[in-house]
Formats: sequence, C-alpha cells, structure tokens
Amino acid sequence: MSDVPLHYLTLTELASLLRDRSLSPVEVTTALLERIDSLNGKLGAYARTMPELALEQARKAEQEIAAGDYRGPLHGVPLALKDLCATQETVTGCGSKILAEWEPDYDATVVTRLMAAGAVILGKLTMTEFAGTGYHPEAIAPVNPWGEARWPGLSSSGSGVATAAGLCFGATGTDTGGSIRLPSGACGVVGIKPTYGRVSRHGVFPLCDTLDHVGPMARSVADAAVMLEAMAGRDEQDQTSLTQPVESYGAAVGAGVAGVKVGIDPEYCSSGTDPEVYAALRDAVEVLGSLGAEVREITMPSMQESLAAWMTVFSADALAVHEQWYPERAEDYGPAFRLYLDGGANVSGADYSRAQVTRLALRRGMDAVFGEVDVIACPACALPAQLLDERAVEDALAMPSVAFTAPYNLTGDPSVTLPSGFNGEGLPLSLQLLGRHLDEMLLIRVASAYEQAGEWYRRHPGL
Repeated sequence: MSDVPLHYLTLTELASLLRDRSLSPVEVTTALLERIDSLNGKLGAYARTMPELALEQARKAEQEIAAGDYRGPLHGVPLALKDLCATQETVTGCGSKILAEWEPDYDATVVTRLMAAGAVILGKLTMTEFAGTGYHPEAIAPVNPWGEARWPGLSSSGSGVATAAGLCFGATGTDTGGSIRLPSGACGVVGIKPTYGRVSRHGVFPLCDTLDHVGPMARSVADAAVMLEAMAGRDEQDQTSLTQPVESYGAAVGAGVAGVKVGIDPEYCSSGTDPEVYAALRDAVEVLGSLGAEVREITMPSMQESLAAWMTVFSADALAVHEQWYPERAEDYGPAFRLYLDGGANVSGADYSRAQVTRLALRRGMDAVFGEVDVIACPACALPAQLLDERAVEDALAMPSVAFTAPYNLTGDPSVTLPSGFNGEGLPLSLQLLGRHLDEMLLIRVASAYEQAGEWYRRHPGL
C-alpha cells in the first residue's frame, strides 16, 4: 500500500490508517482540498466545495479519534455529495437555474447519517440538470478522467469523476434510469443501486418519486458496502423507505461465492453490446465459476415494452415534481430536460396505467428468473465511455443503452456495478450484478469475490 498515493487509497484502507492515527483527518482533508483546487478546473467534478465545514469536521474527528471515541470506518473520511442532497445553509443547486440559489434549512437524511458516522463532507458534486439527461446550458459538464473527450456518464457524473480521480474517497449518487451505474461504468468505479426504499430519499431532490434510488459510489466494493451501511435504514420522514433492519454489509466482503447460482442470458447481454464489453462479461462469469459459483444460462424477460413503460413513468413523474415551475418558467430549463417535461404533459392517465401494468409484469418476470438463480450478470454500460464527437453533452444519452439499467428502476431490484477490465483503448469496462429485493449482502459477496480475483479497481487514471 505504501506506493499508493494518499488520494488513491481505498476508503477502507484510509479508515485503518485514521483509526491507528498513522494519518490524521485534518492532514487527509487538507490534501484532498488541495487536490481539488489543483484539478477541478480541468475536471469540473465539484459544483462547489465546503472547505470551512470540511476542516471543522476533520478537526472534530481528529479530536474524537485521539480521545478513543472512534465511530467506525467513515470517521474522518472525506466524502462528497451529489448536488441534489440538501445541506443546511449551503446551495443545493441540482444542476439547474431554477434552484441555483436554493439554501435549504435542513440536511438530507443521507447527509445526516454520513455525518453521524463521522464523515467529512468536502462539497457538492456536478450533475445533470435535475438529474435528467442533459446539462443546463449555463452549467459546465464534468470531464471523464480517463479521457477528456469521453462521456463521463450521467446524471451522477460528478460523483463518478470525483471518485475516479481521487478527489474524494466516496460519493453519494442517485439512480432513476442508470445514474449510479452509468457513471460508475464510464469512470471505472463501484456503484451500488440498493433496493428501492433501502436508503431514504428525504431531502434528496426528486426526479421521479417512484423510480429514484439513492446509493454510494466508491473505489472498491468494500468501500461502497461501508457507505451503504451508514446510509441505509428506515426514515419516518420518507414513507417509501423500508422497515427491514440494515445488515452489516461490510461483513459480506470476502465471504466467497461457493454455491451461489449466477445467471447470464447471452442473447440479452450481447444484443447491441460492444464486443469487448461482452467478452469482459463472459470472462467475469468464468472467474466467478472458477471461484465456486454455479453458472447457469437463463432467459431474461423481454425489455422492449418495459423500456417504453419506463419512459412514460419517468416523464410523468418528473412533470409531477416540476408542476410548481412548469410551464410558467419553461425558459429557465435547459432544452434536454424541457423535452421530458413536455413529454410528461402528453402522458394520459390511460398511458400511465398501462405503463404500471407493464411494470408489474416485469417484476413478475424477474421474480421467475430469480427462482432459478441467485444473481444475474449483465453489462451496466453497453459501450465503453464513448467519444463525445463535439456533440452537446446533453445529447450523450444516445451513446449508451439504458436497456441494462432502466428496467431495474421499474422493478426496484438492487445491483452492484464494478470494474471488469479495460478495452484496447485503455477505457474502463464494467460488470453489473443484479439481485433479489433486499439481497444486497449476497450481491456484495459476489462482487467482492470477483473484485479481489481481478483487482481492476487498483488501476487509476493518469492525472
């Protein structure tokens, strides 16, 4: 570990050094703030930093650890927040013009829980407008650290860039159609989209109330597991949050995959998929088999109708959130997000009802598949991070396919996305593992076993 730069330590590696006081939270936080100052002008990962708060929290963590009051593996660890997580007296702009000066008088539940675990909050991360598919024309899009002309994913793009570039040790993300998984895949980091309702959405500005998931993004599976454990749990301020007790997700790391049934549908996974992405997926499944998993071929439900249903629900739910401003302030939205609001205005009650029937049918279809296997392997991104080709960044959704992401927002199934290698151009490739509702423990087991076998997470962009 001695040859790993401080900023590229994993969160769990850093935690052990903070606990035994080999490093101090103030020292680490200062180093990260200096790195952000040095690189954020190029990468655009942060919408704003919070240095005074971060250093105050770091000093407090240092004092507590020195006094023997150690809170756990997030104590003194610098993290960052997607800029739709409400923070008191700090702008939470949501990548928009409409909320560009909004200063909430409360913290989101995920923020409260991370700070209660002792985390140091560095700042707020760049995102697409209201977590949709495009950036507001007045915003600066973040840059993929693996190549400045490459797509960084969306909408938690700043979270992916900052985590990959060593500008934080982990970040919050949200996912409505792939927005944890796509930037994780494009930037070569780990993202967990938990079961719908596993993490409270209170204080996280909504895109679509029935599709939104909140989860962690980090540089290793163990890191993401630690963050998820701190973030998850019932919240009376979010009635969609689940009541089931939070498990010790970190304990799943290293537990192995012996006897776990892993399914793959070759036709589903190869259709429209880059050959190198599919080859890496097959290799990953073979690795899991060699580690003791039982690999089975399966047949996934048809996704065509489900994707259309997702778009109907997406646009209608988004319109419901924004009816307080739309259409009166339509000109304050960027063109990409305005298209979704326009589309939502054209969704009829009958359209929405049919979409919900399709949603239920997909859920039943996935239940049938999970009757055969424990975990499903598929791509997260159909393509590696593609060249932007001088197109507007808001047009980038045409590049990746959401066929491997959006359906599982409809079903609410949990998933883990993690690095699975690199293509011939040196760009990250990714693996997505899907599980049954509330089966995050098993997903973390399988993901960590694969991660440790390949150690792709040890490669970092050359900045």
